[in-house]
Amino acid sequence: MNRTQADAYLRRLGAARPARPTAEALHDLHLRHLRAVPFENLSIHLGEEVVLAQERLLEKVTDAGRGGFCYELNGVFSALLAALGFEVTLLAARVYGDEGRLGIPYDHLALRVGTADGSEWLADVGFGAHSHGPLAFAERGEQEDPGGTFRIAAAGPDAAGTGGDAHAALGDLDVLRNGKPQYRLEVRPRVLGDFAAGAWWHSTSPSSHFTRSLVCTRVTGDGGRITLGGRTLTTTAADGARETRELESDEEVLAVYRERFGIRLDRVPAVRDARNTGRNG
Repeated sequence: MNRTQADAYLRRLGAARPARPTAEALHDLHLRHLRAVPFENLSIHLGEEVVLAQERLLEKVTDAGRGGFCYELNGVFSALLAALGFEVTLLAARVYGDEGRLGIPYDHLALRVGTADGSEWLADVGFGAHSHGPLAFAERGEQEDPGGTFRIAAAGPDAAGTGGDAHAALGDLDVLRNGKPQYRLEVRPRVLGDFAAGAWWHSTSPSSHFTRSLVCTRVTGDGGRITLGGRTLTTTAADGARETRELESDEEVLAVYRERFGIRLDRVPAVRDARNTGRNG
């Protein structure tokens, strides 16, 4: 990512270029990203190909004003952080589902970020409702955040309190929110191309929740959250108070995408039936 591209990205975030890659700068960029760039899976339902190439992801975020899901958001955020002087390592994770079952390999992409002051952080702007700030990577106690109480724990059969995975690799970590395991993180460094199969599976498989539902969500300026799931608009305040309403017309839906998420669409996305598309997209 060159300086011109990084500056365009920073404008999308409403951020100034940090003087140094410090922990404070990382926290600021992380929160701004969650507020400005939605977590969304609209490409799957608009028939758009999900391409894990930094140039394509950068065009989507800066030129098209779109968001994306974990591989896209954390993938392009990693390039910005590297361009600003942070040390960034891509990490693979498997997401905990029902009854503590772990998802597919390369189910999720998260970032290990080193700063100029020597601290290391788990940054994740691509998990939907998650921590508003990066988490201290080496800390094993509880970490309070506007998004909840988080903990990074050594993985093991009982580390998550759900039976876990008896075959956890040495060094794997469980990330928990409010006592509930969110994902199991591997510590081995990865590259963006490693996640292509996971992105393909989530974009095409009838078993993926991304092919079965529409979501667009971001953190609001007051620390709450706004989410458009299909035609259901949910606004959640920082104190947890929630307001939900159904959008009746296509015009309303397009207006919410445009005015609340900065996404301009020429048609309303509709959930596709992945069972009829097979695994060819």
